[in-house]
Amino acid sequence: MPKNSKAVKRELDDDVTESVKDLLANEDACDDSFKKSSLIVDSSEGEGKECDVEEGGSDGEEEEEERPAWNSKLQYILAQVGFSVGLGNVWRFPYLCQKNGGGAYLVPYLILLILIGIPLFFLELAVGQRIRRGSIGVWNYISPRLGGIGFASCVVCFFVALYYNVIISWSFFYFSQSFQQPLPWHECPLIKNKTSTYVVPECEKSSATTYYWYREALDISNSISEGGGLNWKMTVCLLAAWSMVCLAMIKGIQSSGKVMYFSSLFPYVVLICFLVRALLLKGSVDGIRHMFTPKLEIMLEAKVWREAATQVFFALGLGFGGVIAFSSYNKRNNNCHFDAVLVSFINFLTSVLATLVVFAVLGFKANIMNSKCVALNTNRIVALLGSEIEPSLIPHHINLTQVSQVSADDYHQIIQVLRGVKEDNYEKLGLDSCSIEDELNKAVQGTGLAFIAFTEAMTHFPASPFWSVMFFLMLINLGLGSMFGTIEGILTPLIDTFKVRKEFLTVGCCMLAFSIGFLFVQRSGNYFVTMFDDYSATLPLLIVVVLENVAIAWFYGIDKFFEDLKDMLGFTPYRFYYYMWKYITPILLLVLLCSSFIQLTMTPPSYSAWIEEEALEKTLRFPPWGTAVCISLVVMAIMPVPVVFCLRYFNIIDENPSGLSSVSYKKGRVIKESPQLEDDAASLIHGKFPSEAPSPGKKIYRKQSGSADADTAPNGRYGIGYLMADMPDMPESDL
Repeated sequence: MPKNSKAVKRELDDDVTESVKDLLANEDACDDSFKKSSLIVDSSEGEGKECDVEEGGSDGEEEEEERPAWNSKLQYILAQVGFSVGLGNVWRFPYLCQKNGGGAYLVPYLILLILIGIPLFFLELAVGQRIRRGSIGVWNYISPRLGGIGFASCVVCFFVALYYNVIISWSFFYFSQSFQQPLPWHECPLIKNKTSTYVVPECEKSSATTYYWYREALDISNSISEGGGLNWKMTVCLLAAWSMVCLAMIKGIQSSGKVMYFSSLFPYVVLICFLVRALLLKGSVDGIRHMFTPKLEIMLEAKVWREAATQVFFALGLGFGGVIAFSSYNKRNNNCHFDAVLVSFINFLTSVLATLVVFAVLGFKANIMNSKCVALNTNRIVALLGSEIEPSLIPHHINLTQVSQVSADDYHQIIQVLRGVKEDNYEKLGLDSCSIEDELNKAVQGTGLAFIAFTEAMTHFPASPFWSVMFFLMLINLGLGSMFGTIEGILTPLIDTFKVRKEFLTVGCCMLAFSIGFLFVQRSGNYFVTMFDDYSATLPLLIVVVLENVAIAWFYGIDKFFEDLKDMLGFTPYRFYYYMWKYITPILLLVLLCSSFIQLTMTPPSYSAWIEEEALEKTLRFPPWGTAVCISLVVMAIMPVPVVFCLRYFNIIDENPSGLSSVSYKKGRVIKESPQLEDDAASLIHGKFPSEAPSPGKKIYRKQSGSADADTAPNGRYGIGYLMADMPDMPESDL
């Protein structure tokens, strides 16, 4: 080696030396971990690599800061199940099943689960596990110009968390009120004055459970424009809900993962107990039969398929970022395809189980309501005997002197005779049909199912306080499981991007959300919950997931993604996913997006208001400012996508994905080479022979000892994130 060779300049803490040999020999002791590393030449053209790996660790000088990981595979699966299985499985799926053809609804749901649900769920699991970042870092890495997808996911997660925890606070309130016998919503309250005692008019016009929900729990105003001040009971419950979320999330997956064992498994225990108990009650079989009786003609309606696709989409939590965040803490070789299929079908079976429970309980309730209807109308018939109704028209085997002994079948026989005889005058009698089918056809969903219909049914259960405690504790756990994933979808991307302390960010996020949550615990708060539920998530999430699919299939490259999957899983996924991701799923998502947008624009913004004086619900239009808020929610949620695209496109911010959003969890050192390396000493860094010197497309970087080979990739594809310097070509005369 010529002695007059020029020095290679590096940004280390050493003095400049006269040769490569001296340079390596005289490195500072604090650079021991850097010295015991691999020198690798990488070619972007896919040429072979030359590497000289010296085994050995860092001797404890500078330990790698590892990304947190799940304690076990079971903990991870429970976290994903807890996030995907939420309140919608209990109060949305049964309603859709009842509304859209009973058992026949399961057919389009299963088809769309396979065509949309599982492929997209697998895609989110795979990118999170592959890149090991939250949603911001993942989509910034895939395509910097589409980096706004991650920010949009965070905004949607925040909007959803604001009102979702309010629903948990409602469950907290009912849970706290369930330790009473009889339950406080068992009957209407009485008003006593000096002369008489009478039932509260609002309750008398509706029902005990309806009155308790709207007046005692929410103390609701007549419209969204009437704020009415804070409801202090719900404010305390909201504080309890956010405190629980904060404590569970403050240590990340190390704390929330342990909570998952209870919050994810307990709902299944309750559902099974409810199913067994309900099946022993009179009328439960009628409810289940009603639910599974298929109405095949409804399957041909486009609306059924649209609602099934929407339910599949939201049931799995696609687009929120929670799936990606949870998956990013996995080992790189985890079989995420198996996880995707397993969690998707657990979610589906949970929905079916919840539907069985709901219809068994509603069948029992319908039987009770039908018995009350028969008794009431039988008394009406007795009052009309001799005037409007001739006694000879009553069948001889029916004894009207004992009204309690008249069965539903007896009553229907009387009705048939009266209809045949009276014909045109029958309507004047004012008799109801008293049909169990009519009672079951009164479709209820959401809060109406959980806090009105179900609570009314439980008042007729033996030991009703016990079942009420179990039911609302189940709702709390279902809600918390989804909240953990939603909050993780906010925290993980921000921590990966800005490297802030998890504890501070968690507390700050929860305090901010609780402060904004005052909007939802005023007397008109329920109307704002409806507004956020209808407008802050549906359309923005559909746009986010469409862009996610397009980013992988067309920007990153579906063939490249398949190679990544093969490298991760150890096998090539089914070709089915290739065609789904590239063609079928994007088309179906665009159709769903267009239909949802049309429905949103064709339906004027409205909400269901409770009118105290009339004791009934009325559909009211949002005031102009309310409509403006609805539109702004959609715009704010999706705004990060075009903003980031424009900033990248016009080079206002650097388009290099190894910026803030690609911060690594392992420490590396920046290597900067001199732009002009002219001597043979410098050329030895690039290869053993002149012919092996790197071309302009080649890059040089170091790999920490002990790291897996698969983890060494430009731009930190697997989360290692070493920075590289482009090396210019060497003139032959200098070798």
